[in-house]
Amino acid sequence: MDHIAPIVHKWGMEFDLAAIFMIIVTSIIVFVLARVCVRGASVDKPTKMQNFLEWVIEFVVGIIGTTMDFKKGKPYLTLGLALIMYIFVGNMLGLPLGIVSEAHHGATIFGMELDLGGEEEGHIAWWKSPTADVAVTAALTIVVILLTHIEGMRRNTKHYFKHYFEPYIPFLPLNLIKEVSKPLSLALRLYGNIFAGEVMIGVIVGGLSWAGVIPLIVWQAFSVFVGTIQAFIFVMLTMVYMSQAIVHEEKH
Repeated sequence: MDHIAPIVHKWGMEFDLAAIFMIIVTSIIVFVLARVCVRGASVDKPTKMQNFLEWVIEFVVGIIGTTMDFKKGKPYLTLGLALIMYIFVGNMLGLPLGIVSEAHHGATIFGMELDLGGEEEGHIAWWKSPTADVAVTAALTIVVILLTHIEGMRRNTKHYFKHYFEPYIPFLPLNLIKEVSKPLSLALRLYGNIFAGEVMIGVIVGGLSWAGVIPLIVWQAFSVFVGTIQAFIFVMLTMVYMSQAIVHEEKH
């Protein structure tokens, strides 16, 4: 039996309780990790966690530096750090374990009935990567894209509006299509890779035997690599889009 999401209906809307739960868990982990990294910070005797945080900062600085002059991109260092830590942690959460429970028709949680998709019973998946939910990746993307447009209008007003008509005025529809494609590709790329990885892990675990242990380990390692790369790509593209919005010297 396939695993289904714990969907409830409230105020005429659908809520995925697993996604909400995992968003909270990811946020707590990132917050605790950040606090641990800066605890006992010292210039003379940095802790291992402080060294780790400094490495992450340098990594994000490098990403910004490849897309624009760091003096212009420095205000977005915090954004880059938050995104790469949140997405990386979120990508990793669904790899090591899964929490599944059985539910029958009419089952409720917090006074709300679970939607089993018309089935009499189902297996509810409570633990997954939040980035394996397209609504989560879409929300992250919307925040990023809105911010790039706001910063473009604020810091590069004249050239920001002018670029929609480049190289000629008739290119306006194509430039608008390009702007619409940015959030779609950004959200779906992250979602597709993480969701596919978790589906494969579920398939391998479902038919697990001693012969399947090695493929599971190999796929887990590959999924860690993919999750890391996807966090990097998301931040890189965020900074690319930001540079295109605020740096008028670049032709785009």
